Amino acid sequence: MPSHNRMAFFDNLKVVLMAMVIAHHVGQAYGPTGGYWPIQEPTRAAILGPFFTVNRSFGMSLFFMIAGYFTVASFDKIGPRNFVKNRLKRLGIPLLVFSFLILLLQVFVFGPIETGELGRPWPIDVVHLWFVQHLILFSLGYALWRVLRPGTFQPAFQPANPPGYGTVLIFAAGLALCLAVVRTWYSIDELVYLLGYVRVGFADLPRDLGLFLVGTVAYRQQWVTRFPSRSGRVWLVVGLTLAGLWYVYELWLVDTIVFSDVVWGILRPLWESLLCCSMCIGLTVVFRDLVNGQSAVGREMAKGTYAVYILHVFVVILLQYLAVEVAVSPFPKFILVTLAAVPASFLLASLIRRPLRL
Repeated sequence: MPSHNRMAFFDNLKVVLMAMVIAHHVGQAYGPTGGYWPIQEPTRAAILGPFFTVNRSFGMSLFFMIAGYFTVASFDKIGPRNFVKNRLKRLGIPLLVFSFLILLLQVFVFGPIETGELGRPWPIDVVHLWFVQHLILFSLGYALWRVLRPGTFQPAFQPANPPGYGTVLIFAAGLALCLAVVRTWYSIDELVYLLGYVRVGFADLPRDLGLFLVGTVAYRQQWVTRFPSRSGRVWLVVGLTLAGLWYVYELWLVDTIVFSDVVWGILRPLWESLLCCSMCIGLTVVFRDLVNGQSAVGREMAKGTYAVYILHVFVVILLQYLAVEVAVSPFPKFILVTLAAVPASFLLASLIRRPLRL
């Protein structure tokens, strides 16, 4: 029988988001990503193009929003010293171990294959663990702010009315403006390695940081438990509609409706910001209302989401490699590999997360 917990819906939502991350990385071999991936199929499924765009426009930002929510809860519960120690231990140690493994691969594997010489050790490409790097920095920044301004927040807090439609639209417009300005200097998917190590995609940074901050405010003012169900469903419909419009545009209208660079530089951030805000609100509220129970399997999957995030890429690449010779068109192959990679990743995480303390 499912058990009910006041915040079980957040765990369930993280499991779904993690499955989306796995699907996104599976699709790297089968869709028009334009980027590097170890497994490269000769043909690509065009339908995965809008899937990548929609997925990246809100998925990781929703992870950051949830992380911001629990950052405040953790800080209030254990205090600044233990909070920092916990974050550095839980996030920093796996990051350093993974970085060391990547360093070895860069020097002794990828270097000889491409040049016949040892590869460059610097910068260290932490690939998908950029999220962990950012979460460490966001968390430490929040802790520093609380220490420098101890009177800003008190552990006891007063509930406040959740943001209405107008407030959400204003926030989305402001977020779009930040994205548009930053993207005049940094294009989407352009990566910068600060100090040769911290991987930053500045084109997405305002969105991810903005939603992390929203999560911190949502905890303090109890927005998550107080947000009206009807409004949450409206926002989910808005988000799904915007996602559907992108599919229609990219698959059928991209060559018919052509925008200038200036117009596109405004429309794309507006669409992306509104989609992100709509989906973050809508999914949170719908999961709160409808998916707040957990079975034993669901609890185990939720406990393993962090381990899955770290380890799933290895599972995905292995399955993609095994599927290279399978005579199936790219989109069905994407479906098959995703259906195999999601349970395999969670199973692997369940088996090794305790020994690895993830």
